[in-house]
Amino acid sequence: MCGILFLCQTACSESEVDDNQREFESVFENLKKLNVARGPDAHDTLKSTANDLALTFFGSELRLRGSHYISQPHRDPEGNILCWNGEIFGGIDVAENENDGANLFSLLQKSTSSEDVRNILGRIEGPYAIAFYHGSMRKLFFARDPLGRRSLLIHKPTQDNPRLLLTSVSAGVQNVYDLEELSTEYIFSLDFAVMEHTNIVTDFSKFVTPIPRQAPDNSLPFAELAKVNRTLPPADSPLVQDLDHIPEHLVAAVGNFIEHLDKSVMLRVKNIPQEPSDKGKARVAVLFSGGIDSTMLAFLASRHAEPGEPIDLLNVAFENPRKILVQAEGNIGGLPKREKKQKLKDRVDYSSIDVSYHVPDRATGLQEVEELRRLCPDRTWNFVEINVPYEESQGARQTVEALMWPGKTVMDLSLAIALYFAARGAGQIRSHPGADPHPYTTPARVLLNGLGSDELLGGYGRHRTAFKMGGWQAIIDELQLELDRIPTRNLGRDDRMISSHGRETRHPFLSLSVVKFLADLPVHLKLDPRLPPGLGEKMLLRLAARKVGLVEASSRKKRAMQFGSHSARMGPGEGDRKGDLLLGEH
Repeated sequence: MCGILFLCQTACSESEVDDNQREFESVFENLKKLNVARGPDAHDTLKSTANDLALTFFGSELRLRGSHYISQPHRDPEGNILCWNGEIFGGIDVAENENDGANLFSLLQKSTSSEDVRNILGRIEGPYAIAFYHGSMRKLFFARDPLGRRSLLIHKPTQDNPRLLLTSVSAGVQNVYDLEELSTEYIFSLDFAVMEHTNIVTDFSKFVTPIPRQAPDNSLPFAELAKVNRTLPPADSPLVQDLDHIPEHLVAAVGNFIEHLDKSVMLRVKNIPQEPSDKGKARVAVLFSGGIDSTMLAFLASRHAEPGEPIDLLNVAFENPRKILVQAEGNIGGLPKREKKQKLKDRVDYSSIDVSYHVPDRATGLQEVEELRRLCPDRTWNFVEINVPYEESQGARQTVEALMWPGKTVMDLSLAIALYFAARGAGQIRSHPGADPHPYTTPARVLLNGLGSDELLGGYGRHRTAFKMGGWQAIIDELQLELDRIPTRNLGRDDRMISSHGRETRHPFLSLSVVKFLADLPVHLKLDPRLPPGLGEKMLLRLAARKVGLVEASSRKKRAMQFGSHSARMGPGEGDRKGDLLLGEH
C-alpha cells in the first residue's frame, strides 16, 4: 500500500499568494500526512515544472514487495517520474526479491507512445493507482485498475480553485477542492507539450485524453473486465439436492473454481516481507465475520501462509444503543401511538444495561474459528475480538467521514466505520474458548477481504427477486449490472479506510483471473434461485466450501457487515434511516 499525491498549478511568486492559495497549502500539507499514514515506511517529494506550471509529486511507501525499501516517487535523469500504489500479481514478471514499482518504472521508461503505456498497464493483474509523467513526451498518465481496487481521487481545475489535484486519500469536505473518484473506464493523459500559453482552468479539458484500456486487437489480458456469459440454462437443468453430493454437471466447475481461488489467495499471502524482530508473528489477517466468504479465504490462506505463523481473524462488534434498547424493551417503533407514548415514558435507563458484544458476526465468527481449528489444527488462529464502545465509535466519526469522502451516505458511514475499526486491528484474544482475554493488536499488514463473491456469484436477495420477475435472463442481466458497477461502488472508499492504519486490503475474489473465470461460466453453474436460501445463492462457492471440509460455513446465509457487526445506524432515532440518504438528511 502506498500513497499518491500530485499537484499541478500555475507557478506564482510570494507576492501573488492569496488567501485561497494559503488555505490550499494548509490542506495539501494535511494530505501529505494522510498519505504518509498509508505508506509509513518511506516517503518523498519531487518538484518539477512544465511550461509555466509547477508540478509536485509526493509518494509514500508501505513495503510489501521486495527485499528492501525503495522510496518513491521513482525518477530518472530523463525526467520520468512515477507514483505507484499497487501490487503486480500477474502479467508482468516480478521476482520474489524485486520491487514491483521499480520493475514497472523500468518498463514505462522504455515507452515511446501513449499506446505503449496503455499496453504495459493492460498486462497488469493486480490492484493499482498510478500517476506517471513521461519526460520526453511531456505527458502525465493517470489511472486506476479496471476494478478500481485502489483509491485515486481527482480535483479538476475550476475558476475558484485553479489547480489539478490527484490524491489517494481525502481530507474531507474542503473549500479548496471538489474531489471525485477517478473513473476506471479509461487511462487518462494530460499533454503538457501542447499546453503552452493556455489557461489551466478554461483549457484543461482540451488537453486531457481518455485512452481506451483495450488494444484494437483485444490482445491485452487484463485491460478490462470480462462480460457475463449470456447462455441460458437448458430447460431441464437438474437441481442440486444437497451440498454433500456434487452433480456431474458441476464437478468440473467446482474443481476449477477452487483451483482459481486458491491460486489467487496464494499470490496474495506468499512472500510478504517481515522484519526479523517480527519473526513468528502473523503477516496475514482476514476481515472475518464467520460467513462463507471470509471463512473460505481463511482456510485457503492457511494452505500458503508460512508454517508456524498465526493467522489473525479480525472480528468487529459495536456497542449500538439503538439495538441494545430494542433488545431490552422491544421494538417501540412498531407499536400503536398510545402504547408507544407510554413505553417512551417508561423507557429503560440505558446506563443500567450491561453492554454485550455478542452481535451476529461475533456468534458466527466464534463458530467458524472452531471449524478452522478442527480442519487446520497445526495453525494458530488468533480470533481477535474488536469491541467498539459507542463513545469510541462516535469519537472517530469525524475522522471516518473525512476519509470516506466523497462517500457521504448513511450506508457509506455504516460500512466505513466497521472497516476503520476492523482494520485498526486492536482488540483482545483468548488462549482457548472460555479463557480470560488479553489485549492484542495484529501486526499483519495484509488483510484479506471477501468482497466480490456476492456480485460474481449471485449472493444478494435482489438476484432471487430478478429471477421471480424475469427468469434466468433477468439474473444474467443483474449479474452483468453487478460487474459493471463494482468499480464505482465502494472499493475506493474501503481502500481509504483500511489503508489509514498502514495496512493493505487484498481481494482474492476480485482477481481479474477469478473474475474472468466466473464471468465465463454459464449462470446455472454459479447459482440457482430455484433452491432454498443457504443453498441456491452462491451455490458454486457453497459446493466448493463443502468439498474442502467447511461444513458449517458452506450453508451459512448472507448477512451484510453493517448489520452483522451492529455498525449500522447507531444513534437514537436512526433505526428507520435509509442507507442511500445523505448524512444530515432525515
